[in-house]
Amino acid sequence: MHQISKIKGFNDLWWPESAKYTFMEATAGTVFSRYGYREIRVPVLEKTELFARSIGEDTDIVQKEMFTFADRKDRLLTLRPEATAGVARAYLDDTTRPQGQICKVYTCGPMFRYERPQKGRQRQFHQVNAELFGSASPCADAELIAMLWRYLHELGLVHLDLHLNSLGCPQCRPEFSRRLQEYLAEQALDALCPDCRRRKETNPLRVLDCKVPGCQKIAENAPNILDHLCSECRDHFSSVQNILQACSIPYVLNHRLVRGLDYYQRTTFEVMSRDIGAQSSVAGGGRYDGLLEQLGGPPCPGIGFACGMERLAMLLDPPPAPPPDFYLAVLDPAALDQGQILALGLREQGLRGEVSFEAKGPKPQLRLANKQGAAYCILLGREELESQTVVVKDMHSGEQRTLPQSGLSEALGRSIP
Repeated sequence: MHQISKIKGFNDLWWPESAKYTFMEATAGTVFSRYGYREIRVPVLEKTELFARSIGEDTDIVQKEMFTFADRKDRLLTLRPEATAGVARAYLDDTTRPQGQICKVYTCGPMFRYERPQKGRQRQFHQVNAELFGSASPCADAELIAMLWRYLHELGLVHLDLHLNSLGCPQCRPEFSRRLQEYLAEQALDALCPDCRRRKETNPLRVLDCKVPGCQKIAENAPNILDHLCSECRDHFSSVQNILQACSIPYVLNHRLVRGLDYYQRTTFEVMSRDIGAQSSVAGGGRYDGLLEQLGGPPCPGIGFACGMERLAMLLDPPPAPPPDFYLAVLDPAALDQGQILALGLREQGLRGEVSFEAKGPKPQLRLANKQGAAYCILLGREELESQTVVVKDMHSGEQRTLPQSGLSEALGRSIP
């Protein structure tokens, strides 16, 4: 019988790599809670219509990248390609939510896109997401960006650049889109990649975000969206910048920064790392004031961001595992059961450690305890079993002492910080 292999683009995360993800999630909970964010967990499977309506029918994600299938009742379902639409759907579904209050939530978990797997990008990937519903204030934008900046620095990341832009609003963006389409129409058709030839008619802003060198060259001289903002969008963006400057958060204006999803407007941002090469974006987000209306809800402003955990993991060293407090070495087969009982009791008291499942001599077990970095090696042989004692060796000083089995956890607990 042949061995079943993993699916391409779906990776196993073993320790110590998995420890990076645990660290990122735990740090998110710690940092985000300071800003009033609470965790939400939403399904990985949603109705396909949710993403078609929120992300946009003409986006590459909907047209090319979603894992979509029909269930047994022929309903189209999709593994979530991003988190914001599902969180927005959950926000609208929640009838217990107090009306008129700002809602701040975050979530961590896997997303799915059918892309060519490469370093830092898999078909199952993971994100840390934060979403704020209920405020159109530029103060909310600045707070969210500041929280993201603080989170990345709490992870220990350096050499980061924050890019900032405004995508305008439904009042001023159509005029910019028209001017951008006119500019693109003047370019030689073969200068654009096949995708951008289609985008220039259906979603011209995406041409600005294309990574193909020829398209990037054309984007360099494209109209600047910041020159076409209405007065309200200009004032909003100015306030965001003023707050970031006052908080000493450095940023660069990037008029070619657009988001790949249709629901974004006004403030948009992205954080780049100078330490991971071409796939330099580690986080990004922006304001999506029209999203909830697209999903059939009432008008409600929102803003959020997503951090790509695979990209972040490339920048992190695995957090060191805490050394065990003890290793319990069983020296005689007759003492195996009692060794397990003693080890379980120590763990019940909050101590970390392991116990041998087979009886062996003291020398190899002491070597193993030393290799694991255990603070103490507890030796349990036939003599100790009969006298209801153990021999405890301090692995740092080499000192040995005989202690009664009863009260062992209290004695070790006093010795271990």
